[in-house]
Amino acid sequence: MDDWLKMTASDLGRGIAAGEIDPFELAQAYLDAIDTHPLRDRIYARVTHDRALVEAKAAAERAKVGRRLSLLDGVPISWKDLFDTADVGTEAGSALLKGRVPDTDALVLQNATAAGSVCLGKTHMSELAFSGLGYNPITATPPCVHDEAAVPGGSSSGAGASVAFNLAACGIGSDTGGSVRIPSAWNDLVGLKTTSGRVSLEGVVPLCLRFDTVGPLARSVEDAAQMLAMLEGGVPADLRGASLTGRRFAVLKTVALNDLRDVPGQAFDDAVRRLEAAGASIDTIEVPEVEQAMALTGALYTAEAYGLWRDVIEANPDAMFSEIRERFQAGRNFSGPDYVAAWAALESCRAAWDAAVAGYDAVLAPTSPILPPNLSRLESDHDYYVTENLLALRNTRIGNLMGLSALTLPTGTPSCGIMLMGLPDCEEALLRVGAAAEAALT
Repeated sequence: MDDWLKMTASDLGRGIAAGEIDPFELAQAYLDAIDTHPLRDRIYARVTHDRALVEAKAAAERAKVGRRLSLLDGVPISWKDLFDTADVGTEAGSALLKGRVPDTDALVLQNATAAGSVCLGKTHMSELAFSGLGYNPITATPPCVHDEAAVPGGSSSGAGASVAFNLAACGIGSDTGGSVRIPSAWNDLVGLKTTSGRVSLEGVVPLCLRFDTVGPLARSVEDAAQMLAMLEGGVPADLRGASLTGRRFAVLKTVALNDLRDVPGQAFDDAVRRLEAAGASIDTIEVPEVEQAMALTGALYTAEAYGLWRDVIEANPDAMFSEIRERFQAGRNFSGPDYVAAWAALESCRAAWDAAVAGYDAVLAPTSPILPPNLSRLESDHDYYVTENLLALRNTRIGNLMGLSALTLPTGTPSCGIMLMGLPDCEEALLRVGAAAEAALT
């Protein structure tokens, strides 16, 4: 059973279909692994033992009579603690929401349950999802799989750790500025950022509604494709026969390669060479509008985040981690006209991006220009916290600002990912390219 905990979600599903894996025994194996893991309480905020076993028993009964609901029917999944779960606390990593217990599941959880997934529980996260580091002194800071003294990336920190430490077959997170992709990259996982508006946000604690997205942190591109279908009640992308032959990629120079540290830089260069050796044609492009869009971040992100949370925060400001509170309160510096003007300017930047990348199958960049920062230094050094948080989120935010679908893949160098940015609402095409790139990088 220990081998089950290391398998991809899709391979587990195939094992269930073949009668080689019993879903009830699989769920019990994951629950036992969670309960006996020394870092459990840094990864899971709450474990839903009863729900998992009930769902697993139903999946086992379906499997016996050949009535499985999907490839991942019976596969255990973790959920970031901002997805509503009926009668189970959903606090989004914040004391401001302590004791919050929803009546119903988030729609994406309803969809995944309807397709047979097994809910293991809720994973820790950055407070209200407003940090790329995963450091949360209010609830818990999950570990990085390569260095327990380092942060795992955020804000879907526990989601990434749950998969990387073999305590879930897949984790579901959210991505507003990189919150799926950063923990995926730093824990050597595949992370899919979906296009804003594609996957339902009903029952998801918000940060910035116009940028919030839902996506999986997974062990393979196939798992990401299967989970996307589960989340929206759709059909998974067909990845068969995926190849890089004839594919055109563009390496983005603007912003994305600035201040790139040695190890992530070398890992990115090596990955690009392997993609080229596998048949891809690779150009280098500059898109000046990316820099212009980055300058709009304050007006776009902090203004909306503070607008959504102002009353809750100001009613009890001392309950928050000060770094996160101050980041929210920076939204006070922007007016309504500032916000409207910023969105108008961003739409112009997006049009320029679309023109610059037309004809490419994906735009490439290092997922993060830095390695996971040291936790103790983040706790004691304010300037280090600010610098590392902004750098961690910088490259991934490009995909959110430009409204794209995006995928991060492991490069083979620990905690270093390569990001593929695709067109909006073209996740299936991106996943197909990603499957071919994954094969070239493995």
